Amino acid sequence: MPRPLSFNHPLMLGFDRFEQMLDQLSKTSGDGYPPYNIEQMGDNRLRITLAVAGFTENDLQITLEQSQLIIHGKQRDETDRVFLHRGIAARQFQRKFVLAEGLEVAGAEIENGLLHIDLELPTPKVESRQIAINRKNSKKEMKTVNPSEFID
Repeated sequence: MPRPLSFNHPLMLGFDRFEQMLDQLSKTSGDGYPPYNIEQMGDNRLRITLAVAGFTENDLQITLEQSQLIIHGKQRDETDRVFLHRGIAARQFQRKFVLAEGLEVAGAEIENGLLHIDLELPTPKVESRQIAINRKNSKKEMKTVNPSEFID
């Protein structure tokens, strides 16, 4: 059964992209791996931190597709090692974040098993402008004026 549209109100014009983002969010996995934090680093900066212990920068891939930030991790199988017990899983993951329009990825770094992805919020431009109202004349409304009527 399709989900009812939440932005279907006639006064909410142009919000169909939000509907698409909500659909993307509903399709994301409920898996909690890897755990992550989202921090506000300043007025215009955010940081996503993922706990990726055991992964190297070569095991991770970060892509930006439309408004989705996708982090994919896959460790290589180590066939030359013999484990007597393997409690640390070497599993792959994919974590998606839907970004607001204009939010930019400033960079990413890995340090001590934590992957940091820095995001920058654009400074909003306060824009105000006057919209001209034009009169559309029909033939019925047009009135012919004699120029002599304006002379005293």
